[in-house]
Amino acid sequence: MTMMQKALDFLRSHNEIAFATCEGNLPKLRMFQIMRQENNLLYFATSAKKAVWKELMQNPNVEILAYADNVSVRCSGMVNFDVEDDVKRWIYDNNSVLSRLYNSYDQMEYFCLPIAEMDYYDLSPTPPVFLHFDLMAGEVGKGFVGEKFK
Repeated sequence: MTMMQKALDFLRSHNEIAFATCEGNLPKLRMFQIMRQENNLLYFATSAKKAVWKELMQNPNVEILAYADNVSVRCSGMVNFDVEDDVKRWIYDNNSVLSRLYNSYDQMEYFCLPIAEMDYYDLSPTPPVFLHFDLMAGEVGKGFVGEKFK
């Protein structure tokens, strides 16, 4: 398994994430849930009445962060609002919270995040592992993990 696949698998098993948008020049952060994952494509659902939807309409650039057990995966990219109807139905049918809050799948707004960049950071080993994946360019780089490990 490649390290990039390890990072994507981490997201699959840790789908409760911090989701960052911008309102003007101010960052906005909230907890969100990845509703579906297809490789490096992450799907989400929300309401058009929520501030997050208005923020995404103004600026579709987002960053997410998943964390557990000394491992974090941070992803960034530009959300896409073109989600197939069958994917919308699947998301609604396979996430029990949504049916408690909304009467039908078409009462919600859906979007996806094609991951453009992803950081995998594992503090457990010495030295820690910090890898940066540029999925657009297909490049992998190492990040700074402390002055002891330059």
